[in-house]
Formats: sequence, structure tokens, C-alpha cells
Amino acid sequence: MTDDTTQAWLDERLRHLGVPYELFPCDPALADTAAFCAAYGFAPEESANTIVVIGKSDPPRYAACVTLAPYRLDVNRAVRDRLGTRKASFAPAEVTAELTGMQIGGVTVFGLPATLPIWVDSRVMACERIILGGGSRSWKVITSPSILLRLPGVEVVAGLATEPVARAELP
Repeated sequence: MTDDTTQAWLDERLRHLGVPYELFPCDPALADTAAFCAAYGFAPEESANTIVVIGKSDPPRYAACVTLAPYRLDVNRAVRDRLGTRKASFAPAEVTAELTGMQIGGVTVFGLPATLPIWVDSRVMACERIILGGGSRSWKVITSPSILLRLPGVEVVAGLATEPVARAELP
């Protein structure tokens, strides 16, 4: 999709949800969370990442998880248990693209297949605003987390992510 078609695609999916939003254009080279926040002055604590996970079973099970950037998605416990599989991991980039039609760094919860459950870490809902991927590496969506509750199949999950690990100060 081009930037214009992505913008129209996003607007079509957001408009009917009844929650104010802003479409924010960004340099695709700066779409990854840390680079985006540094370049555009947003706090990582309001950046909500959408991550596709895979439960390793036959057939595989998938879900989209939304968590704030500083937190770590608890793939080895919370996600695996919810998927009902013995093993779970982040879906590879090519699988994410195949399932969603979107590239890593631009995946959004808006427009996902109806068969893909969406799990939102409860901390996301406590934010005043969140910044989400916009379906491509060229767009972000700035909105209230309440917009997530307007999507079909969304579940808010306490403990879906774990506290961030403090990084030791370098000498």
C-alpha cells in the first residue's frame, strides 16, 4: 500500500469506532518504538506495541497482544497458558506479514482478521493516550486506549506483560 492508501485504509477502520484519534505520519526508518519515541518526542510508556504470537501446536494457534513498550510480553507463561499450548513465541516477521498483511514496526490491531484474538495488557488501559502502529511503517495512531474496547474479540488481561527489567548503569 502507498502512504495515501494506508491513511485511507486506517481512517476507514477507525472512523466508525466513535473514539477520537489522530493519524500521525512518520519516517518508515523510524517506525521501531525506541527510534520513533526518540525522534518524535513521545514517551515509551504511552507506546503500545501490537505483537503477534504463535502457540506451537498442530495446527498452530495465534493471537495479537498489545503491551506498553517498557514492559515485556510474558510469552513463556501468560501467553502460552492463554493459547493452551506447551510452547509459545513471537511469530516470525514473515508469519506476522502473512497473517496480518502488515510489516513488523507497523502492525496495528485495527483491521486484523476476525479469527485472531486480541489480548491487551491491563496497563495499556490505564494510560491517558496511547500510540499504536498504523498498519504500515509510515503511520501511527494516537488515541485513547478505550478505542481498543470497541474492537471485536478484545480481552483485557492482567499480567499479560511483566515489569520492565531495570538496566544496570554503564560505568
